[in-house]
Amino acid sequence: MRTDAIGLILVAALTATSPLAEEQPEHGSGKSLMQMGAEMFFKGLTDEMEPALEELRSLTQEMGPQMLQFFAEMGPAFGNLLEEVEDWSAYEAPEMLPNGDIIIRRKPRKDEQSDAADEAIEL
Repeated sequence: MRTDAIGLILVAALTATSPLAEEQPEHGSGKSLMQMGAEMFFKGLTDEMEPALEELRSLTQEMGPQMLQFFAEMGPAFGNLLEEVEDWSAYEAPEMLPNGDIIIRRKPRKDEQSDAADEAIEL
Protein backbone atom coordinates (compact mmCIF):
# COMPACT_ATOMS: atom_id res chain seq x y z
CA MET A 1 0.00 0.00 0.00
CA ARG A 2 2.85 2.38 0.82
CA THR A 3 4.53 1.65 -2.54
CA ASP A 4 1.27 2.56 -4.29
CA ALA A 5 1.23 5.95 -2.55
CA ILE A 6 4.89 6.56 -3.42
CA GLY A 7 4.19 5.61 -7.03
CA LEU A 8 1.26 8.03 -7.24
CA ILE A 9 3.39 10.83 -5.79
CA LEU A 10 6.15 10.17 -8.35
CA VAL A 11 3.67 10.12 -11.24
CA ALA A 12 2.13 13.39 -10.04
CA ALA A 13 5.55 15.01 -9.67
CA LEU A 14 6.69 13.91 -13.12
CA THR A 15 3.43 15.02 -14.70
CA ALA A 16 3.60 18.42 -13.05
CA THR A 17 7.15 19.02 -14.29
CA SER A 18 6.59 17.78 -17.83
CA PRO A 19 6.34 20.32 -20.68
CA LEU A 20 2.77 19.17 -21.33
CA ALA A 21 1.69 20.33 -17.87
CA GLU A 22 2.92 23.89 -18.36
CA GLU A 23 0.39 26.52 -19.39
CA GLN A 24 1.18 28.67 -22.38
CA PRO A 25 1.61 32.40 -21.71
CA GLU A 26 -1.21 34.69 -22.78
CA HIS A 27 -0.09 36.88 -25.72
CA GLY A 28 3.02 38.50 -24.25
CA SER A 29 1.72 39.02 -20.70
CA GLY A 30 4.18 36.46 -19.35
CA LYS A 31 1.49 34.89 -17.15
CA SER A 32 -0.06 31.49 -17.58
CA LEU A 33 -3.79 30.98 -17.59
CA MET A 34 -3.48 29.38 -14.13
CA GLN A 35 -1.68 32.46 -12.78
CA MET A 36 -4.25 34.80 -14.30
CA GLY A 37 -7.11 32.68 -12.95
CA ALA A 38 -5.60 32.64 -9.46
CA GLU A 39 -5.13 36.42 -9.55
CA MET A 40 -8.75 36.91 -10.64
CA PHE A 41 -9.96 34.56 -7.90
CA PHE A 42 -8.04 36.37 -5.14
CA LYS A 43 -9.09 39.79 -6.47
CA GLY A 44 -12.74 38.70 -6.36
CA LEU A 45 -12.28 37.27 -2.87
CA THR A 46 -10.68 40.52 -1.68
CA ASP A 47 -13.50 42.59 -3.20
CA GLU A 48 -16.11 40.40 -1.47
CA MET A 49 -14.37 40.57 1.93
CA GLU A 50 -13.62 44.31 1.88
CA PRO A 51 -16.98 45.50 3.33
CA ALA A 52 -16.80 42.98 6.19
CA LEU A 53 -13.20 43.91 6.96
CA GLU A 54 -14.07 47.62 6.96
CA GLU A 55 -16.95 46.98 9.37
CA LEU A 56 -14.62 44.99 11.64
CA ARG A 57 -12.06 47.80 11.51
CA SER A 58 -14.63 50.42 12.55
CA LEU A 59 -15.95 48.14 15.31
CA THR A 60 -12.46 47.66 16.78
CA GLN A 61 -11.81 51.41 16.65
CA GLU A 62 -15.10 52.01 18.46
CA MET A 63 -14.81 49.26 21.08
CA GLY A 64 -11.03 49.03 21.43
CA PRO A 65 -10.60 51.64 24.19
CA GLN A 66 -13.52 50.18 26.16
CA MET A 67 -12.07 46.68 25.95
CA LEU A 68 -8.64 47.89 27.06
CA GLN A 69 -10.19 49.63 30.07
CA PHE A 70 -12.24 46.52 30.91
CA PHE A 71 -9.19 44.25 30.84
CA ALA A 72 -7.13 46.73 32.86
CA GLU A 73 -9.77 46.88 35.60
CA MET A 74 -11.15 43.36 35.54
CA GLY A 75 -8.17 41.40 34.22
CA PRO A 76 -6.85 40.01 37.51
CA ALA A 77 -10.31 39.02 38.78
CA PHE A 78 -11.20 37.52 35.42
CA GLY A 79 -7.92 35.55 35.44
CA ASN A 80 -8.80 34.12 38.85
CA LEU A 81 -12.24 33.14 37.56
CA LEU A 82 -10.70 31.37 34.56
CA GLU A 83 -8.46 29.36 36.91
CA GLU A 84 -11.41 28.32 39.09
CA VAL A 85 -13.78 27.15 36.34
CA GLU A 86 -12.85 23.78 34.88
CA ASP A 87 -15.65 23.34 32.33
CA TRP A 88 -17.31 26.44 30.83
CA SER A 89 -19.90 24.29 29.05
CA ALA A 90 -21.45 23.62 32.48
CA TYR A 91 -22.55 27.28 32.71
CA GLU A 92 -25.26 29.36 31.07
CA ALA A 93 -24.46 32.56 29.16
CA PRO A 94 -23.90 35.62 31.39
CA GLU A 95 -27.09 37.45 32.36
CA MET A 96 -27.48 41.08 33.47
CA LEU A 97 -30.00 41.63 36.24
CA PRO A 98 -32.15 44.78 36.44
CA ASN A 99 -29.89 46.16 39.19
CA GLY A 100 -26.84 45.88 36.90
CA ASP A 101 -25.34 42.75 38.46
CA ILE A 102 -24.00 40.21 35.99
CA ILE A 103 -24.44 36.56 36.92
CA ILE A 104 -23.33 33.33 35.30
CA ARG A 105 -25.64 30.49 36.30
CA ARG A 106 -24.48 26.90 36.45
CA LYS A 107 -26.55 24.62 34.22
CA PRO A 108 -28.55 22.02 36.15
CA ARG A 109 -26.89 18.62 36.27
CA LYS A 110 -28.72 15.62 34.86
CA ASP A 111 -29.40 14.20 38.32
CA GLU A 112 -30.69 17.59 39.51
CA GLN A 113 -33.05 17.76 36.52
CA SER A 114 -34.54 14.35 37.28
CA ASP A 115 -34.98 15.31 40.98
CA ALA A 116 -36.75 18.52 39.96
CA ALA A 117 -39.00 16.56 37.61
CA ASP A 118 -39.87 14.09 40.39
CA GLU A 119 -40.72 16.95 42.73
CA ALA A 120 -42.92 18.63 40.14
CA ILE A 121 -44.92 15.45 39.57
CA GLU A 122 -45.68 14.86 43.24
CA LEU A 123 -49.25 15.85 44.18
